[in-house]
Amino acid sequence: MKIIDGKNAILGRLASFAAKESLKGEELAIVNCEQVWITGNRKNIMENFEAKRKRVGSTQKGPKISRTNEKIVKMTIRGMLPNARRMGRGRDAIKRIKCYTGIPKEFEGKKMIPMERNIVKGIKVKEITK
Repeated sequence: MKIIDGKNAILGRLASFAAKESLKGEELAIVNCEQVWITGNRKNIMENFEAKRKRVGSTQKGPKISRTNEKIVKMTIRGMLPNARRMGRGRDAIKRIKCYTGIPKEFEGKKMIPMERNIVKGIKVKEITK
């Protein structure tokens, strides 16, 4: 199992790396999901997430967009996999990925793959979920 540290990682690069590795058959654990950065204009990012949450599409009041840090990261990874919602390779690959807020005790002291990058501008995932 590979453990990926999400501290100061860029969401798109982390998601594409995780998607490629899980399609190869690797089991992945992504820790520190609350410290992942979404790059871009802060105002536009917040407006896009709020618009998704308030969208009304049926009697159940629109799509269910989760407010938890790990589910936002996993949703981004799922978008980079083929047929992750229905069947096939993508569905099997998304089952091999586990996302965590913070570092669980079972992963403390183990070797992690760092995904640190220099951030120009953006917003952390934990600021969106407030």
